[in-house]
Amino acid sequence: MLAVAVLAAGKGTRMKSALPKVLQPLAGATLVERVLASCKGLQPDRQILIVGHQAERVEQSLAGAGGSCPLEFVLQQPQNGTGHAVQQLLEPLAGFEGELLVLNGDVPLLREQTIAELLERHRSSGAAVTLLTARLADPTGYGRVFADGDGAVSAIVEHRDCSEAQRCNTLINAGIYCFNWTQLAAVLPQLRTDNDQGELYLTDTVAMLSPAMHVEVADADEINGINDRLQLAQCEAVIQERLRRHWMEEGVTFVDPGSCTLSDGTRFGRDVVVEPQCHFRGEAVIGDGCRIGPGSLIDNSRLGDGVEVLYSVVRDAVVAGDCAIGPFAQLRPGAELAAGCRVGNFVEIKQSRIGAGSKVNHLSYIGDAELGENVNVGAGTITANYDGVNKHRTVIGAGSKTGANSVLVAPIQLGANVTVGAGSTLTKDVPAGALALGRAKQLVKENWQMP
Repeated sequence: MLAVAVLAAGKGTRMKSALPKVLQPLAGATLVERVLASCKGLQPDRQILIVGHQAERVEQSLAGAGGSCPLEFVLQQPQNGTGHAVQQLLEPLAGFEGELLVLNGDVPLLREQTIAELLERHRSSGAAVTLLTARLADPTGYGRVFADGDGAVSAIVEHRDCSEAQRCNTLINAGIYCFNWTQLAAVLPQLRTDNDQGELYLTDTVAMLSPAMHVEVADADEINGINDRLQLAQCEAVIQERLRRHWMEEGVTFVDPGSCTLSDGTRFGRDVVVEPQCHFRGEAVIGDGCRIGPGSLIDNSRLGDGVEVLYSVVRDAVVAGDCAIGPFAQLRPGAELAAGCRVGNFVEIKQSRIGAGSKVNHLSYIGDAELGENVNVGAGTITANYDGVNKHRTVIGAGSKTGANSVLVAPIQLGANVTVGAGSTLTKDVPAGALALGRAKQLVKENWQMP
């Protein structure tokens, strides 16, 4: 059996934030969500989050996050070191027999395959504890791990206690462990606070357990922890590089990769071209042959094949194939475009369905509306959907055309093949095939002079 414990009790003072450190966002997910996701494929039998600072807020943010293996929360109060945190598991894991994997809620870059390798090595070696290690070009400040060629650990020496010769060792302790729980539970009560910080260190249990083994991580970036905004930005850069590299290997063209950011939920089809300064958030799904940007944001939206988006924002929207959006358009939540639509400059669409082949090319607002196929919306057309209290719908039939600077005051329905004269304000339904005019008579006074 496997239990996973994530240490998530710290305050994160150096973040200088009202938000708990483990809830800081990183590429569209919180730090702790990333840690939990990294071990999801291991199918643990127990998942325990050790919380402390703003515990209730952390628990609320992770409601339902455990999936088929519900998250359990254990309070560490006060926070007195990593050893003290794991001591809080003695009661919840009483009678548990199996491995305990200990992860840190502020170390979000670990790959699932790295954790799986740690677990497999622990099981195959019969070790009491197996720790993750890394080699750093500059290991200053890290505890050094001394081990033989077979991976058996003989000692961990903190940096301040190392001799000059020992400091030449670049193998460091990453603070990620896999324990035989029964053996760990027996030694946890023996931890002492006789150190500079006056805390209980989980590291001290390694010297009490035998045999102790280690697994060296291939990519040292995986063990990067986050204590401040600088480290948060550095980890963001690592994740973005991973995501861009993955999709370029899958056939996506990034004209200027470093200027673009992605979320884990971004999915691209074949032959997609991403221009500079484009950003993808949430579950952004991009179809084959799309061209995105420059300067566009796609947030939690689905784009069909052959869509072009230029200098525009698409958020919580669905766009069918062969549509063109922009420049400077905004599709807000609930916008749905059928195939072959054109949405042009300074157009805003929200909570509306636009039929196939329809065009909204200039300076228009379409809200709470349904447009049929091949509708042509003239420049400056507005659906006045809000009466000050409630929102109302506008329906425009297939083949209809609105003239420039038209206002359709909802609720209103225009039939098929209606023509709306330029400058009209309509407040009543219009039958199919009609011409609708709703503007004041033009008045011209010749030889006019200002008073």
